[in-house]
Parts: sequence; structure tokens; C-alpha cells
Amino acid sequence: MDFAPYQDTAPENTRALSPPPRRSSSRSPNPKSPPPGRGTADPFLSSALPAPSHFSDDPGRDGRGFGNADLEGGRMGVDLFETSLPLRLDYEAMLAYLLLPPAGGVLLLLTEHKSDYVRFHAWQSSLVFTAIFILHLIFSWSKWLSWILFVLDLGLIAFLTLHAYQDANNLDRLELPFFGGLASSFVDAE
Repeated sequence: MDFAPYQDTAPENTRALSPPPRRSSSRSPNPKSPPPGRGTADPFLSSALPAPSHFSDDPGRDGRGFGNADLEGGRMGVDLFETSLPLRLDYEAMLAYLLLPPAGGVLLLLTEHKSDYVRFHAWQSSLVFTAIFILHLIFSWSKWLSWILFVLDLGLIAFLTLHAYQDANNLDRLELPFFGGLASSFVDAE
């Protein structure tokens, strides 16, 4: 048999067909079949089954299944790019890194409730720059190491801000090795 994606003939023409069903009057030897004397009433037409509105939560609604909602009905009105603050999504994600980290991330965690994208960047900013702040405290005895850490801070802030701005178009997340996974788990648990 040829499994190539583009074939000259349709596979239905060359495949062996099933034998046609027998039209004999003999009954099958299935022991669970009803005796031939009984009528063939459709069990689904009986009134023993409750109406679908019986399973609804709200008696005033039309009862479209259990729980009274379709699978995507609850998410239809959600805008993934909507934020709690009157700012664009990409600007808010950038503010997580630009507003005096880690304080900007904590401020966004307190004020932003709608956008998981912004909350991820706020969590990541808070976690990363709190750890870097602790490193600054540990290495505060050396002026040279403090300046190296400060330059690395500025570079990391610029890098994360740029990615938060650029990735907002398709809601991609740039996760840093340890802190990004932790931030994602916090956002997913909310």
C-alpha cells in the first residue's frame, strides 16, 4: 500500500471493502438480544428520562446541558490583551522591569488583576531583582563587585524590558532559568 501524501488514485478505490450485511431471517445467537415476540420500541422515546433543563443550575435559562453553559461560553468575553490599569499591555509589562525593580513588580502584582502576561513579568521581576538585591547586600564590601553587579543589573533590565515589549504581540514569555518557571507556576496557580 502506498502511504505517500499525494497519490494518483484515492485509497478508497484500491482498498478491500467489507462484505455486505446478510439479509437472512435467522436471528443472531446473541444471548442478550430481546425475544422476537416483544415490540421494538425505541428506549429513547420513553418519558422516563428527565428533560435537559432538569440538570441546569438556573431554572430561568434554557438548559443547554449540565451546568448550563457551553464549553467556550465562559471565555468568549475575555480579552487576552485587556489590563486592569488604563495602559497598554506591553507598556505594563515593561513597567514591571523599569519601575525601580523589584518594587515595580510588587506594585503591578497589587494593581493588575486581569492580565496573566503582566502578572508573569511582575512576578519574574520581583523574584529576580530581589535575589539580585540580596547579592548587592552580600557584595557591598567591594566597590568593584558592586559596580559590576550594577552594570549587569542595567543590562538585564534593558534585555527583559525589550523582550516584554516585543513579546506582548503574541503573549510569549521569556522565562529566566530558575525564576521564570517559578513565576509561571505562581501565575498558573492564581
